[in-house]
Amino acid sequence: MVDIAQQAALHPASARDAMAARVPLTAIDPGQWRALAQRAIEPNGYYLPAWELAVSATARGRTSASTLPACDGTSSRLIGLMPVISLWRALKIPLPALVSAHPYGTLCSPLIDRDAPIEAATRLLQQAREAGAHALVLNDVALDGAAMTALGQALSRDRLKPRVLSSYMRASLDATQDAETLLREALGTKKLKELRRQRHRLEAHGPVTFDVARRPDEIGPALETFLQLEASGWKGKRGTALVQHDGDATFIRRAVPALAETAQCEIITLRAGTTAVAAGIVLRHQDRAFFFKLGIDERFAKYSPGVQLTLELTRHLCADPAIASADSTASADHPMINPIWRGRFAVGDVLIPLRRHDPIVAMVHGALLGVNAAHEAARGVVRRLRK
Repeated sequence: MVDIAQQAALHPASARDAMAARVPLTAIDPGQWRALAQRAIEPNGYYLPAWELAVSATARGRTSASTLPACDGTSSRLIGLMPVISLWRALKIPLPALVSAHPYGTLCSPLIDRDAPIEAATRLLQQAREAGAHALVLNDVALDGAAMTALGQALSRDRLKPRVLSSYMRASLDATQDAETLLREALGTKKLKELRRQRHRLEAHGPVTFDVARRPDEIGPALETFLQLEASGWKGKRGTALVQHDGDATFIRRAVPALAETAQCEIITLRAGTTAVAAGIVLRHQDRAFFFKLGIDERFAKYSPGVQLTLELTRHLCADPAIASADSTASADHPMINPIWRGRFAVGDVLIPLRRHDPIVAMVHGALLGVNAAHEAARGVVRRLRK
């Protein structure tokens, strides 16, 4: 493979963060952005403006994202939006490519107007070309989702094809089903009976209640309860809890109340008496829910508080006619959510070439494969050390 540093010198547009045609996220009209989100062909709660703007403003390692906006040909109406950063900033690879900006939640499917999906996808790709990019790298996208379908159709017009770099199956919930039937089929009668026994034992600490905070005036205290629970557990021990970093804490305290104003966020809490034993943040976009994060009080671990909360969330979502499905936004083979939510869909990282027979795309591909191999080797070492 041609030396990457040499090629970067030959192609100044690749140097660091030099691609100039991108637009700052803050330059996008929020009303246009919200309107596009309402018309999006595929929901993505993590690219709602109140969420992504808060992430880009202060979240650790995720600030100052820009975007590729697409407007229709006859007016200034926004029909597509793809938050991005440079490949250099994402992975320190000095090649002219753009990478989807990570919105904290593990879904980066761009917003594409359902009324003009092919036009929107085509214009997004053209915006990337005009920014000096030779390729796009979309991480954590729904591989069979409507957004990737539109991008694939737009690429096929130029006889181009996306390349899947990696993929996995992620747990999801079909919320159109009866919750009790779904849980019985997923967990079985014996497991449900055991969980009911655990819940009864939890009631020794006080009546067990499931609360949903939606209104802006109630969601602030519920968020603080969640943050305390998350920091009290293993995330706090590893230093990865949201409240442990000023930028992350600022982002979540800005995003959650803002989304509550538009009924697009709620915080669920399981209590035993007055003690919160588990809490979670759930985003809503169109007819889909997104289970962002979960925090538990590990003093109550023997009662499976995270599972108990997820059972209540399942009942809550299945009873809501506005919700058709829920994305766990969890990792592959997640030990808690996978046995409960038995739906699956493919999520992966995709390389999108922007020009035919472009040697730089081959270099980007090779560099990404090398990074992925290094990360996998590092994960293997960590796994062996933990045994």
